[in-house]
Amino acid sequence: MKYNNIKNILFVCKYNAFRSRFAESYFNKLNKNKSIKAISRGFIMNASSDSVQRKIAKKFNGDIIGEPKPVKLNEMIEADLIVIVANDVPKIMFNYALKPIYKKVVVWKIKDEQKKNEKNIIKIVKKIQKKVERLIKKLEKELK
Repeated sequence: MKYNNIKNILFVCKYNAFRSRFAESYFNKLNKNKSIKAISRGFIMNASSDSVQRKIAKKFNGDIIGEPKPVKLNEMIEADLIVIVANDVPKIMFNYALKPIYKKVVVWKIKDEQKKNEKNIIKIVKKIQKKVERLIKKLEKELK
């Protein structure tokens, strides 16, 4: 996938409670190119991050603020890159005929953690951090 024309990134996970929101926050903190914006969304509402997830997110230079938001079709169409930050969201969810959404989807297979297990949450956060850092490097490289 070419990264040189990316301006809008959409991070998606199942609930938009933790994984996608951490990816959005961490990306926006590290990204130096202010023409590139990242948002996060989820497919299923009525879930939120827990206190352990929020504490660990802050410890690892991210944040989980506000309320989870549902993904909207127009956001998928407008996104230049859709990053599924989950192992529980099928890529087929992005197989729309309206615009080639499916072609701009990248999957990061990251497990969910809903049991307040600090050790697992830290693993998830570190995995997201590495992937976000790699994404930013690819964006910077192609914009030079």
